Order: sequence, then structure tokens, then C-alpha cells
Amino acid sequence: MSSVQSEASYDGTRLRQWARGGARSAGIDRRDLLKLVAAASAAGALVPAAAAPAQAGPTLDGVVKPLPPELFTVRGTNAETNFAALKDTGLLTPVDRFFVRNHTTTPIVDPADWKLTVWGSGLTGGPVDFSYEALRALPSVSRTAFVECAGNGRSYFTSQQDQQVSGTAWTLGAIGTARWRGVRLAEVLRRAGIGRKAVDVLPRGLDAEVVSDGTNLGRVRRPLPVAKALDDVLLAYEMNGEPLPPDHGAPVRLIVPSWVGIANIKWVGDIEVSAEPLLSPWNTGLYRLFGPGYPPEGSAPLTRQTLKSAFELAPGASFAARRRHLLTGRSWSGGAPVRSVEVSTDGGTRWRPARLRDEPRAGSWVRWTADWVPTTPGPGVLLARATDRTGRTQPATTAHNTQGYLFDAVVRHPVTVV
Repeated sequence: MSSVQSEASYDGTRLRQWARGGARSAGIDRRDLLKLVAAASAAGALVPAAAAPAQAGPTLDGVVKPLPPELFTVRGTNAETNFAALKDTGLLTPVDRFFVRNHTTTPIVDPADWKLTVWGSGLTGGPVDFSYEALRALPSVSRTAFVECAGNGRSYFTSQQDQQVSGTAWTLGAIGTARWRGVRLAEVLRRAGIGRKAVDVLPRGLDAEVVSDGTNLGRVRRPLPVAKALDDVLLAYEMNGEPLPPDHGAPVRLIVPSWVGIANIKWVGDIEVSAEPLLSPWNTGLYRLFGPGYPPEGSAPLTRQTLKSAFELAPGASFAARRRHLLTGRSWSGGAPVRSVEVSTDGGTRWRPARLRDEPRAGSWVRWTADWVPTTPGPGVLLARATDRTGRTQPATTAHNTQGYLFDAVVRHPVTVV
């Protein structure tokens, strides 16, 4: 069975188990989970961006690294990368430009005091602890992969499709690609004694407990199917050749290639291996699709990311008329490597191929370029759309869901010709 088929089978099974009450709530009362589901089915307001100070240096409480306004837009507890800041940075996103998605604040965890506890009914024995040194002593692997928030592009449901959604008003900068080094999760689970009856693996972060509308949701955690956990998931301790920085999960985080960002748990402290299905707020009321066309309990939990393209340009960028310009951008897909990219400089009337700068690979993005000689001064719109190796092309619109997840439509990028 292919990984895509096994994911679809897992998702469908978990949705049925959730609807029947046949899965265990991990750390939260089922009644509170039902409240989350009810709230998720109603569209709310986007969380507006906070005003970023003009000076460089830390600009967001709870985030360690500086967030200069030329690199980031602060959004609530999060920091979105300005896509124009990625121009000429190479395939990998430098740490100083990698977006930050926090549910609370960045914890500072000393590797010398850190340990990973693997426990649960899916093990053949009792709990097993791994120190930071013990983890680093295990066989290591490196993998280039993007991490992308499931709500990346959310604001376009409102600005392009005139639809109300709730959540952080990301544009397209809630994504970054890095070279991660660490230990395969499968290696750790086998050394801990994973048994044949195990069905779910639930990593939990060490950040503060999340409180939403008066309900304590506990620490961020989200179950993975055993098939995925034993496949390509990484317990990473390095990012772009350096130890993980605090904002990106130090000392150890999960990397779940091609899956939505919430699966990539930061600051991992323990992993439950369960012989029964597990639920958490992050795969019930959150990170499902709700709205017209979906069942009352929502879609199956989100897994793979979708298809997107972005120009490395600031919104409203100016171009001199009758001069040649080089347009640059990036495209990516969680379903399959990107096969081709097209651009339109006349609002979508005509399309032409862009030149790919990278060999398309699963779990990564490709950079591309296209020449443009604008002739007529005034406002304009640039468009880019990708097609992946499954033959899927970005659509003109995305089906609405109340929380604004998985926006994959072609984004209209406004510019001015002068």
C-alpha cells in the first residue's frame, strides 16, 4: 500500500472512530473536544497583524530571535516571513528568515536537562528515556523538507473570495525549507519496544499549556498513524547545519515531511505509543475542514499540505515600463514534486512557462524565474500557478472551510508599472 493510500485509509478510519466516540481523548475531556468542534464549524474573524516596530531587534514577546520588519510581519504570537526577503537566499531558508508559529511562547530548554520519554500501551514494556546525548549517539540522517502552517494563505479566502474564516491572517509566508538532521523516529520507537498492537504515536511539546476560550487544551500534541511514524519522520536536532534554535524547537523537534505544520511538533518532551486510537484538540476541533460540504464533525484530520506558488515580491511592488525585469518566485506541493510553473503578467489572460532553477523533489520547493517587459503604466496583477507530478494544477478558487485551511488557489499579486 502506498503512503498516500495508507494516509487516506487512516484518516477515514479515524473520522469514523471519532464520530462513534471510539477513540480516546488524550489529555482533555471529550465534552471539551465536542465544544471545540462546535466552535470550529462557525466562521469567525481573521486575527489581524500586529504593528511591527520600525527598529530591528525582538519585536514579539515570547519569541527569542530578532524580527526586523523588513524580514517579518508579526501576527499575534507568530511571525510571518515576508516573501520578498527570500529573494536570492538559495533553496534553504536562513534561520533568521524562517517563520515562527507559536501557540504560546518559545520555551528555553537546556539540552543537558532535556530527556525524551517514550511510553504507552503500544510498547512491549515500560517507559524508556533518551537523553540528548543518547539521541545524538544514534545513527543520524539528514533531510531537506519544508514546514508550512496549514493556514498559510488563509487571508486570501477573504481578500480574493470574499469568504469569512477564522484564524491568523497569513499571506504566503508561513513556510520555510531547511536541511534537518536528526534520528529517524522509527529508530527511537523500535529501541523503545514498539509492539504490533500500536496504532497511534502522539508526540507532545514542552511549551506552555494552551488555553482557548477558558478551556485548557494542554500542551500541543497531535497523533500520527504508526505507518507514518515508522516511515520518514525525523526527530531533528539540527537545522541548516547548526543546533536547533529555540524558536524552531530546540533541543529536539519532529519533522514530518509534506504534512501540515502542526504535525511537526516543536520542543518534543514525550511520545505516547498507543494501542488504541488517540484524539487531541489538534486533530478534532482544529486541523479538520468544517463548512458546507463537510460532515458535522468535520473532514478527516489534515495530513498532507497542498499546492502553492508565490512571487518573491512585496505587495504593490513597482516596475519601470518598457524595461526588462526578472520575476522570481517559489512553488511547492505536499502531494508530489512540482512538475512545472506558469506565470501570467496580464491578470490571467495569457500564461507562459517559467524556468525552474531547482530539480523538483518531494517535500521541498522549487525556485523559478520569468522575464517581463511591462509596456503600459498603471496597476497590474501578476499570477503564478504550479502543476505537480500527479497532474494537479492550482485552481482559480479554493473550496471554503470555516478555519481557512489549505488555501491552494492562484494568488493575485498586485503591482504597479511606472
